[in-house]
Amino acid sequence: MSGPDETVIELSKSKLRGVVAGALVFVAASIWMVQMDAAQVAEKGLVNDVVIMHGIGWAGLVFFGLCGFAGLLKIIDRKPGLVLSQAGIHDNSSYLAAGLIPWSDITGLSVFEVSGQRVMVVNVRDPERYISLGSLPKRALKRINHRLCGSPVGIASNSLKLGFEELLDTTGRYLQKYGGRY
Repeated sequence: MSGPDETVIELSKSKLRGVVAGALVFVAASIWMVQMDAAQVAEKGLVNDVVIMHGIGWAGLVFFGLCGFAGLLKIIDRKPGLVLSQAGIHDNSSYLAAGLIPWSDITGLSVFEVSGQRVMVVNVRDPERYISLGSLPKRALKRINHRLCGSPVGIASNSLKLGFEELLDTTGRYLQKYGGRY
């Protein structure tokens, strides 16, 4: 997958291993929360209700278990994480990867930050088109992304072999060069 004026950004296996390791720590903490009985919950004083503690534990177990699984899938993925070319952005950076996003679909880039994690938001002309792609869980997560940051397409550098600023600058240069023809 190489052509004229193409930038290929590989997935960072070491960053992804860190994500999986972090997910495993939270899975372990979630299991600890789920196995606590009412006396242990009261003794710890974190939450006064065992049902709430178990609910938080189960939610964490499901969420972080899925994050760890998605990270494992990306570790074994041989395709590049991101390809920028004349055609557009080919996103394969995460579980919610958008695939090919033609420059003509892109209306701009913005930054969304939550808990110190920055995500490059790719604002698209027809968000529903990108929300409708993929399985039911992926569509639901893309809809949440759209509500939170204004677009179903977000690309974080935490799975790529480059930093966030470089991701934003490089993508911005391509958008300037090939975008704006709408």
